[in-house]
Amino acid sequence: MSDCGCEVEVKDKAQRKVLCWLLAINGFMFLLEIVIGFYAQSTALVADSLDMLVDGLVYGIGIYAVGKSVKKKANAALLSGYFQAVLGILILVDILRRIWVGSEPVSTLIMVMGFLALIANVTCLGMIRKHKDGDVNMRASWIFSANDVIANMGVILGGLLVWLLDSRWPDIVVGLTISAVILRGSTLILRDARKELNKSETCTRSN
Repeated sequence: MSDCGCEVEVKDKAQRKVLCWLLAINGFMFLLEIVIGFYAQSTALVADSLDMLVDGLVYGIGIYAVGKSVKKKANAALLSGYFQAVLGILILVDILRRIWVGSEPVSTLIMVMGFLALIANVTCLGMIRKHKDGDVNMRASWIFSANDVIANMGVILGGLLVWLLDSRWPDIVVGLTISAVILRGSTLILRDARKELNKSETCTRSN
């Protein structure tokens, strides 16, 4: 049984601690960013805050998966990927709504919040870096954090362009980009999780 990697892993206290920190950071940033995002009428900030929310849910799922069997870890990662996909679609819906009803994004708030979120996500990325080649849930967490850093840089750039061009469209474009990054990340996670499930099922049949 141990030769095929189907055993339950029990050496994951470090992973649990990292995931708890990631959950706390993302939960706090979601609350801060969603409030500022709506106040600033920013598609990019609202998209980024929802990204933080789903990341927090994903890290919670990852905490549940720590110490579980490979199959349970893969199923938890599948759930994470589906959460990410739903988020990407919800962001697209919000963008269409803002295009229809209009918005006046506040560039200064966008840039400040984008910078704070970047600091938070770089911190998360540093914390998870040594675990990025671990089980499927830790790999998923690495993808989430790396995507978030890219999204934050886009938010800052979008805020700068809103200020320079005096236009709401850079903010909308950044929101669309974040949605695309999120959907791509969900695809990678779902593919990775399905591979793990296939390996687990093959291993179970062979035993």
